[in-house]
Order: sequence, then C-alpha cells, then structure tokens
Amino acid sequence: MTSVVILGGGPGGYEAALVAAQLGARVTLIEQTGIGGSAVLTDCVPSKALVAVADAARATLDSAGLGVRVRGAPVELTDVSLDLGAVNQRILDLAGAQSVDIAERLARDGVRLVDGRGVLAGPSRVLAVTATGEQLFDADVVLVATGARPRVLADAVPDGERILNWEQVYGLADVPEHLIVVGSGVTGAEFASAYRGLGSEVTLVSSRERVLPSQDADAAEVIETVFARRGITVVPRSRAAAARRVDDGVVVTLDDGTELTGSHCLMAVGSVPNTERIGLMESGIRMNSAGFVEVDRVSRTSARGVYAAGDCTGVMMLASVAAMQGRIAMWHALGDAVAPLDLATVASNVFTTPEIATVGVSESDVAAGRINADEVMLPLATNARAKMGTFADGFVKLFARRGTRIIVGGVVVAPGASELIHPVAIAVEQRLTVDEVAHTFTVYPSLSGSIAEAARRLHV
Repeated sequence: MTSVVILGGGPGGYEAALVAAQLGARVTLIEQTGIGGSAVLTDCVPSKALVAVADAARATLDSAGLGVRVRGAPVELTDVSLDLGAVNQRILDLAGAQSVDIAERLARDGVRLVDGRGVLAGPSRVLAVTATGEQLFDADVVLVATGARPRVLADAVPDGERILNWEQVYGLADVPEHLIVVGSGVTGAEFASAYRGLGSEVTLVSSRERVLPSQDADAAEVIETVFARRGITVVPRSRAAAARRVDDGVVVTLDDGTELTGSHCLMAVGSVPNTERIGLMESGIRMNSAGFVEVDRVSRTSARGVYAAGDCTGVMMLASVAAMQGRIAMWHALGDAVAPLDLATVASNVFTTPEIATVGVSESDVAAGRINADEVMLPLATNARAKMGTFADGFVKLFARRGTRIIVGGVVVAPGASELIHPVAIAVEQRLTVDEVAHTFTVYPSLSGSIAEAARRLHV
C-alpha cells in the first residue's frame, strides 16, 4: 500500500487526501491550525459570508426603489442597524462548522489526521511536531500544501484592534467608523465594498491608476463608478509607507508624506508563502526568490516523490486551483489518469458588489495579439431580469476565436457573477462554438439570457 503524507489541510491538502484515499493509499494529513486551512477558517468562507451580510443590508436599503415600505414609509438608513459582533460570531461559527464537516469526511474516508506541524526530514520522511511530542512518518509520496499568510509591512504591523489584516477583522464588535483599506487588488476591493455596505466610511489606497489592476479594464471601470457613487474614496497612485495608532484611531502615512486619518486600517498588500523552516531546501526542493515552491503542471517539485499544491506554489492563488493541484498530484503519483493543470480554463471571481467573474482569454490578450479573437459586450441594463431588480451596473463579454468561432473567454459583471460564469467556463473547457451556446435554451427572463444573446451576436 502506498503511503502518502500531506503537509497542510487547506483545499490543496484535503482534496488531495480524499483522492489518495479513494485510490487506496494509506493517507496521513498533518495540520496545526484547523482542517480547511485559511480558505475555510480565515479567508474565503468568512470574507464571502461578510460580503453576503453587506449585500443583504444594501438590498434592504435599495428595496425602497422597488416600492417596499415599512409601516407605510420607505426604508431609510436610520431604519437599519447592524450588530457586527453577532455577524462576526455567526461567520466564525459557520467557518468552524465547515472545518468540522471536512474533517469528518476525511475521517470517514480513512485519512489519519495529525494535529501538528509537518517538517520534511528528507524527501521521503516527514516529522510531525505535536503538542505531545514528535512522530516520524515514512512516505512514498509527500504533498506540501502549507498555504500562505498576509504580508506585513515593517512600519504597519497589525495589532488586531485598529490595524488589521484580513484574518483579524472578525474580532471587531462594531462597524468601523472610517476604514482605510491599503491595497486595491482583489482582497482590498472586496473588503472596501463590503464595509461600505455595512455602513463604514471607506478610503481605498491604490498603488495603481485604478482599482483591480489585474482585472478586465471595463470591469474595473464599472467597480470604480459604483465605488464613487456609493461614497468610497479612492486614493490612486499611492503607496502606504506606515500605519500607526493614535488615540482612538489610526494614521496611515503615504510614501509622499500625505497622512490619512481613520478609525481603523485594513492592510491588504498581498501574501507570503508558508515555506520557511519546514525542511524544503534541505530536501532538495527548489523555491523562487519570493519563497514559493516551484512546480510543474502535474504539481511535481524538484525532489522525486514530493509534490506541492496551493498558495505555497504561487500558481493562481485560488482555492479552486489549490484543490485541482492537489487532486492532480495524487492522480499522477498514484498512477491514475491525469491531465496537466490548464490555467486557461480557470474561472475566478471578485466578490465586490457587483461581482466580477472571468475565465479564459482576456481583452489584454487580444489587444497584445496573443490570440486572434472577436468580442462582444452587452450591458446589463438591457436585460429584463436586471431591470426587475433595479441593477444596471455590469455587462456580459464574450471572446470567440476568429475562423472557428470557438468561445475562448468571457467576463461577467453582475450580481451573482460567480454563478453566471459557469456556463462560459463550460464553453471554454469544452471548446463550444458561439452557435452551440446560442442555440441552447435559457430561461426568460434571466441574467444568463445575456450570455446566449452575446453568443448570438458573435455569429458570422
């Protein structure tokens, strides 16, 4: 029986464990902070639960435009209050319950769970450091899935009270009066959107010309427009040099000397991998200059029998990609059928309001000549279902390869874009043509109808 030892219980680790157990391996998973990792306990699940609360609060206020009345009067801001302490406790309980569910599934499938810190003692041996001592495991296959953590600036160290990283916000009992968010990437934009929906005044510090610089330019423009309308202040082309507490607030100093004053500061300046002091270099595993483990498309590292998956590899730091990397590693290691990781088919989402979902080819790819494709963009404002919900911010955009008319990418900016992108992702994965998508029935009225309409407009 093949022995598999996995370091880390996040999506890369626990999905790999389930596959390995299914294929008949003897599996040991070592995790010290809770099954599910940061994705379940401190990042994806909690943050999206917070976004859901913000959306519910915003929808309550927006209901006045639909004719909803409370005791005969439109819903006003003063009619809505938020118990953030209760919200955060529910979020933490939800995350904890999800962690328990995953752990129970692993146990049912025969995976041995070890509460401790895993350290490589060579490419085929793993030391588990636990509260009661040390255990040494021999392994035919090792998977490193140790994740990443928030990056910390030397002069803006989070204290968990006023200066926070995104793992610490769930300790807040009250909605911040004025939240300064440093970083306008995905994490920064999501929290800026959420806390504005919860009632905070929000200032977003962006090092670039616009927010969400890595996203579709049209999508980012929609978000900037929505942010401005909702009163979020964006400070562009600026970097935070320091953040310090003052009395009952914080002061964030920008690199040009400008000082921003608020009640709280959220640092969202990227992640660093959890790869130090776990025996990687000593076991012959190559890492890049930033400390991320180097892997190929089937998750192999430079050491024979050692694989790696998830955020510690720096390969599209998404829970879905981590999970697929872990599965691919086990399929490959245990001799099952496997296809290499294809990043061109990965769907991703930004949980702002509205959401931004993307898959496949981007507009920058087309503009740079990396692919010869046509595009069409339909504004959401023309969609009947969108009109019913009184939301007009957003669009559907599709890219089709010239000649074959195969759909190679798409962007959806809309409420629930994370759900709407799935048919586009299927089209990209299965190499469907615009006609095949256009001829598929959609519900009327529906937001997904705009996807079929966009495909029809790409017919030539």
